[in-house]
Amino acid sequence: MSEQVVAALRDVLPPECVVTDPDLLAGYRSDRAMFCAAGDPAVAVLARERAQVVATMGVASRLGVPVVPQGARSGLSGGANAIDGCIVLSLEPMDRVLEIDAANRLVVTEPGVDNATLSRAVGEQGLFYPPDPSSWEFCSIGGNIATNAGGLCCVKYGVTADYVLGLEVVLADGAILRTGRRTAKGVAGYDLTRLFVGSEGTLGVITEATLMLRPEAETPLTVAAEFADAGDAARAVSEIVASGVVPSLLEFMDRATVRAVDDAFHIGVSPECGALVLAQCDTGPRAADDIAHIATLLEKSGALVVAVADDPQEGELLLAARRRVLDAMERLGTLLIDDVCVPRDRLADLVHGVERIAERVGVVIGIVGHAGDGNFHPTVVFDDGDPDQVAAAKHGFDEVMMLGLELGGTITGEHGVGVLKRDLLEREVGPVSLRVHRDLKRALDPQGILNPGKVFDL
Repeated sequence: MSEQVVAALRDVLPPECVVTDPDLLAGYRSDRAMFCAAGDPAVAVLARERAQVVATMGVASRLGVPVVPQGARSGLSGGANAIDGCIVLSLEPMDRVLEIDAANRLVVTEPGVDNATLSRAVGEQGLFYPPDPSSWEFCSIGGNIATNAGGLCCVKYGVTADYVLGLEVVLADGAILRTGRRTAKGVAGYDLTRLFVGSEGTLGVITEATLMLRPEAETPLTVAAEFADAGDAARAVSEIVASGVVPSLLEFMDRATVRAVDDAFHIGVSPECGALVLAQCDTGPRAADDIAHIATLLEKSGALVVAVADDPQEGELLLAARRRVLDAMERLGTLLIDDVCVPRDRLADLVHGVERIAERVGVVIGIVGHAGDGNFHPTVVFDDGDPDQVAAAKHGFDEVMMLGLELGGTITGEHGVGVLKRDLLEREVGPVSLRVHRDLKRALDPQGILNPGKVFDL
């Protein structure tokens, strides 16, 4: 079958788009997730335009071959992992920003454009694309849409779904579907755009996106606070959220994370620091008052040190260090990154619960995340050469997910379900919801060829 698939693809695609070299194919097996099975693709298609995606899906549909769409492979849930004998369909080469419409505050882009590249392109026009995952320098817009990615600024500005006006999607049979519109409002028909956002490549292949933009944000002011206890820091975050001030960024790092970041990037925290809270406000003339109010709340919550950055560059350095948390943590060992989101008044319960889990299973679990919207990333650090450590890491990871559900939260705030959390989806959404998921999948992909085995099993 593999030879037949490759021959059929070569009949309809330029030779440079079809990759069969085993050494090259190995680079398309998986994303960055741990503990997720990955197979050996029969072939990779490097699509450079919509017509090549259509042709690929036509071959796959005719031959009944599974297709795994991929972006930058920066995901953390195994959603882009290949399966044996599949066609990997890489959208990375589709990396053009097609149009920036300043008058209507929108951008039309191909899916392979990096988040940072898009943000800088619209920034040159005095515009702002808010969703900004920590991986923004190398994650793709298509992948952001496929997982409904969030980011550091979503506490104020929302997640990817809030900015997707319309999509161009190639369906399983090669048909081209256009959803949404360019207008600010529109309620004609079902909201098919939202259906595809977060669908992780299981319903169609995104080939173009029309995204809403905002006017360029004001330069933010920054405050950082050190706490002796992570629980006190988490309660401080809840106080800030309840206060009515809406920061543009509100991040949290526990002791293990702070120590790793300071060792790597020398951010200058004190030895007594058990947690760090980082907040920004971009409210222009009101920013100084908002930051002062947040600083007061941090002090009242027991912060050891509260420092307002006088220089915007100092704030940018702190933000850059926060974005590189995973780089710092990787120096300590192999990482298994969780992604739970809980109600914001349960943050302290989550922090203390994770601390107990880490002590019980015997591994380090560093906690970092977007505290302002309750989305934390407990990160398990372990030695992947030690079977006992591997087992403890997996056990700890599973316990953190269960804790998130017990606190009224979700198994994933922004990374997606993929393979890593597939078996827990029904526990969260229930059997009726899972049945509806399957019905929608069968309606759009009756052969089940689009990213099979991801999110849920048919």
